[in-house]
This record gives sequence, C-alpha cells and structure tokens, in this order.
Amino acid sequence: MQQTTTTTAATAAEPSLHERIRARIVTGEFAPGEQIPETALAEEYGVSRTPVREALKALQMIGLVEIRPRVGTFVREPTRREIIELFQLKESLEGLAASLMAQRGRVPELDVLERNVLESDDAARAGDSARYARLVSEFHWTLVRGADNEKLYETYGWLMNQLAYDHLVKKTVTDPQRLTESDREHHHVLAAIRDKDPYGAEAAMRAHVGASSRAALYQSFGDDFGRGVPAGHHTEEEE
Repeated sequence: MQQTTTTTAATAAEPSLHERIRARIVTGEFAPGEQIPETALAEEYGVSRTPVREALKALQMIGLVEIRPRVGTFVREPTRREIIELFQLKESLEGLAASLMAQRGRVPELDVLERNVLESDDAARAGDSARYARLVSEFHWTLVRGADNEKLYETYGWLMNQLAYDHLVKKTVTDPQRLTESDREHHHVLAAIRDKDPYGAEAAMRAHVGASSRAALYQSFGDDFGRGVPAGHHTEEEE
C-alpha cells in the first residue's frame, strides 16, 4: 500500500503537458515568433496531437501563443506597448515585494538572496551571462516569495507568463555593461532589505526594474526607443 501511495504522489507531482510547453516558452527555448511544432511535441511526449492542441489553446488564453487557423501555432511576440505596460506592472509588484520583505526581518529567503548575490558576483566577473540569467530569475522569485503575500505571488506568476521574462533577461545580460549594472543593482536591493528599510528597498527595486525595462526595449526595438524614451512613453504606432 505504501508503494502505491508513493507512486501516485510522484505521478501527481509531474508537470502537466501545458506546464512543460509553457516552461519552454517562458525560458526562450521557443523564441518569440517561432512556430511551435505540434507533431514533434506529440512524439516527444508520447501523446497524440489532441492533448498538445488543448495545451496550446490554454496557452493562447494567457497570451503566450497565437494560433493561426490552417497555418500553425506561434509564440506570441509582445508589442512595444505591451512590454512597457508589463514592465510597469513588474516594477510595482517587485517594489512592493521588496518593501514587504524588508519589514519581515531575518527570514529564510534573505539567506537565499545573500547566497544568490555572491554567486551572481562570480558569474558577472567571469562574464558568464547564461549563469547570471539563471541567478536573476532566482533572485526575483525569491524576493516575491519573501514578501509572504499569496495574492502578490499569484499575480506575479501571471505577469511572468505574459512577459516571458527569462528570455528577455538572457538577451539583455549578453551586454557586459548591463550585466555589471544589474549585479550592482541587486546589491542595493539586498542592502536595503538587510537594513529593514522598506522604503529604500522599494526604491532600489523599482530603479532596478526600470533599468531592466530600458535595456529590454533597447535589445528588442533599438536605441531610439529603448534608451532614448522614458519607460512610460507611448508612441502613436503602439496604439
């Protein structure tokens, strides 16, 4: 009986087909604009095309893919305006998370952030952008968990689905200057949290996300928009 229970629990813990495909999109394995190979996925996961199509329909509901009848399914490419608006939300949510975590004192998530920043320093010195990008994801998610606010965590998860943030980070930190700046900004956030300074932590986090937003826009759309225009600005072509 014990063996059956353990096997059932292990099976239940396995990610669903929907979750597996979603993870490959948000990490950039399937890049924006890329067609998703339904047949290949069905063969890879040992299922028919029907559950793959159902998973893709669910992903379309949350804005990650676009299904084009008689053409195929493609990873959705967010517009300039969408990236700006999503980063504005990210700035607010992560600023709040930093403030809430700073008010909690010495919590386990603080230990994780401290270790993360040390490892990020090593990655930055080595110019290892791939490793640094993975640590960035851990830093931000740890911060949100450290806020100890379930609704904030749920909303943040929805936002990260929309933004495909991991893919954007991988692009921006290929720039050595941005990688170094990002690492320094994480230190500022951590210092304010250690000092139990909620206002300083929120300000530092907002500044960091704002800088990340400008870097992402520069990488995606070029200098005229990414660095030369304030993050809250909209142009007529984005409407």
